[in-house]
Amino acid sequence: MDSEIVLSADRIVARYGSIEALHGVSLTVKKGQIVALLGANGAGKSTTLRTLSGLLTASSGTVRFLGEDITRVPAHRLPHSGLVHVPEGRRIFGGMTVKENLDLGSFTLANDVERRRRMDHVFEIFPILARRQNGDASNLSGGEQQMLAIGRALMASPKVLLLDEPSMGLAPQLIKEVMNIVQRLNREGVTILLVEQNSKVALKFADYGYVLEAGRIVLEGPGSVLANDDAVIGAYLGNAA
Repeated sequence: MDSEIVLSADRIVARYGSIEALHGVSLTVKKGQIVALLGANGAGKSTTLRTLSGLLTASSGTVRFLGEDITRVPAHRLPHSGLVHVPEGRRIFGGMTVKENLDLGSFTLANDVERRRRMDHVFEIFPILARRQNGDASNLSGGEQQMLAIGRALMASPKVLLLDEPSMGLAPQLIKEVMNIVQRLNREGVTILLVEQNSKVALKFADYGYVLEAGRIVLEGPGSVLANDDAVIGAYLGNAA
C-alpha cells in the first residue's frame, strides 16, 4: 500500500459558539486506506468530519489534503479537489428525482460526457437507483436513500470520501450491503474515512482506527488489533459495538 498521507488533522480545535467540541484532534489517512473513526454518541466524530470538510472551521490546528493546507478553504471548493463528505442523515433532496439528485453531485463538472459516464458507473453499483432514476427521491426507502447519498458523492469522483454513519437506521442485511459497497469503492481506488456507529462492523475491514472520547483521540491502532480488544470496546465504544 502506498504510504502517502492524503488527509491529515494536526491538533485541530473546533467550537460551536463558546463550547469547545474538539480538543486538539490529530489523525492521518493514507492513500488507499479505510480508516474508521469510532466512539460513543457525542464523542465528536461528526464534528471531526465537518471540520475536515470545511463545514466547520477549526479554531486552531491544521487540516491538510494532498499536501495543501485546507483549514480555511470553503467547504464548497473542496469537492473540486476530490474531498467529498457524505453527512449523517443522508440529506437527499425530496421533490427532485433520483437522477436530479445525482446531477447535483456533479456540480464540479462541465463535461456532459464525463457526467454521463459517472452516472452510468453509479447505476452499475446501485441498480435500484437506475430503475428508480425518474422517481421522487423522497419515496426511496432508508437504505435506498443511503445509496443515493453515496452515489451523489461518487458523481464528484472523490479521491477521499468522508462517510458519516452510513449504516444508521438500516436493517442488518442492508448494513452488510452498504459495507460491501464501501469495500468495493475502496478497491476501486477511493480512500475512505468512515464514522460508524457499529464499531465491530467497521473494524472488520478498516486498515486503521481512531477512538474518540469527549473530543479527544484516546486510542488508535490497526483495525484488526482494535477489533480483537474487548477491553477497548467495553471501555470506549459502549453500545456502539
